[in-house]
Amino acid sequence: MGYWVVADPELARQVMLDPGTFRPDNALVAHTPLSIKALRVLSAVGFALPPTLANNGGSSHRAIRAAVARFFSPARVAAVEPLARSLNAERVAAAQERLAAGERVDLVQAVAAEPPALVVLHLLGLAADVPALKGWSLDSLELFWGWPDEDRQLELAHSAAEFYTWLRARTREAAGLFGVLVDLGLSEEEVCAVTYFLLIAGQETTTQLISTAFQRTLGRTFDASAEVEAVLREASSVPTWRRVTAAPTTIGDTELPANAPVLLGLTGHGGPADLAFGVGIHRCLGAGLARLEARVALECAADLLRDVRLVEEPPMIDLLSFRAPRRLLVRTRLTCTDTLSS
Repeated sequence: MGYWVVADPELARQVMLDPGTFRPDNALVAHTPLSIKALRVLSAVGFALPPTLANNGGSSHRAIRAAVARFFSPARVAAVEPLARSLNAERVAAAQERLAAGERVDLVQAVAAEPPALVVLHLLGLAADVPALKGWSLDSLELFWGWPDEDRQLELAHSAAEFYTWLRARTREAAGLFGVLVDLGLSEEEVCAVTYFLLIAGQETTTQLISTAFQRTLGRTFDASAEVEAVLREASSVPTWRRVTAAPTTIGDTELPANAPVLLGLTGHGGPADLAFGVGIHRCLGAGLARLEARVALECAADLLRDVRLVEEPPMIDLLSFRAPRRLLVRTRLTCTDTLSS
């Protein structure tokens, strides 16, 4: 893949705690170089991602992070639990009705998809077309962390351009988070860069975390909090992240040259659950929110998950830094002689 891979959790932690040597400059660079046609589509809407949060190793990072962090304070996250519970309970009840009527139900779309988006929009003081936001999010993840060919890149670039245009309009309205960032003195490009991936990471990765947790708990009882920690430890929806060396250095016993792209393993290698959110100055601002939302989703869906089974092998979102079931099509459990495809 063209990366120096760091699978050892302790070494990955050391890298993230040394942002001077292992810079975040490549965090949001497209894994598959964009075609000229795709770049033209993005350029036509002024698409730009200057250093702001995840890709910012400079002095401006602290002030931007502090402004955004206020929206995800422990008190605000705790206060949003009733909303998260209501949104999940409503969707679980609707899914159970459909299952009782003999339908097959996709638990990703029916339950896991929308609550994280509605919750983060509430926290940020924003309104959006949630299906459109979900579509933009998946397309942007594929564009920047996938392996799309030129034709697919062009489709994804049009989606990203549409999302960016929406962000520019919200920046000019200066509502909610956008207003805070404008008041901070950020340029329009910088505000759009902050919100572009914040509105994706703030909800789509949580949907993927919940989807993975649902898949792992089908047909059995479980403790919701323990299951969330197990997923983060063993199969996080964000299994890797990138850094680049600022100068020749070493990781463990391995010598790396300057400008070496590094891929950090964040899950599935015996590390702590918390590593899935990163450590240091670029740790995920929504870690507490993601844990709460995943726990609430599992608690609300516990009875449903116990009483259903898959009807197909789940297709996966399988990108460089994002992995989760794309669909979890289930039906009510029947008899022990049923086959996966019946």
